[in-house]
Amino acid sequence: MNGQKLDLAKQDKLYYTAALEPRLVNFPELNYLALEGRGDPNGEAFRESTEALYTVAYGVKGLCKSEQADFTVAKLEGLWWVDSGAQDPLKVPREEWRWRILIRMPDFVTADKVVIAKLAAGKKKPALNGLIQAIAFLPIHEGECVQIMHIGPYSDEPATLERLHGYMTRQGLTGNGPHHEIYLSDPRKSAPASRKTILRMPVRKL
Repeated sequence: MNGQKLDLAKQDKLYYTAALEPRLVNFPELNYLALEGRGDPNGEAFRESTEALYTVAYGVKGLCKSEQADFTVAKLEGLWWVDSGAQDPLKVPREEWRWRILIRMPDFVTADKVVIAKLAAGKKKPALNGLIQAIAFLPIHEGECVQIMHIGPYSDEPATLERLHGYMTRQGLTGNGPHHEIYLSDPRKSAPASRKTILRMPVRKL
């Protein structure tokens, strides 16, 4: 990379931006650090899982930087679903929500580097070692998706999702994978009213 620092958010603007109205987009197979769990996103399990994921991500970054292939650690993402497809997910208790949190990795990151980073992260944070070792280096191919930008508190997402699903219905599309969110704003540093979240749904023709 000739010493230049890669920032995926600047390199891949299609992936990290969305319009205020639903749009159809398409994504190739991409690589992620991924950790699966269950429960309230405001709970301790989600917090610890996020910490474990970032610890490994920064470990991978450090290894790459030592080889003159530095990169900015990407935004946190989440895939969300519930076990019962017959129910409205928003009516399922948050304690039963399933999630897979993600951090996208550049193309030059290899599985070997992730293994080394996990071993180092486990020694650095032994209390999180179980979660750290459960982190997978995972290719995901969502293909065709509908996405929209949500601005505001996470609790207001249902209204934005209603517009997204309305667009899907009008276009003759149905879901083809779990609901996907990309958290462009750090909730620790941003007011709820100004938070930006990309809401994305893989789709296929009915």
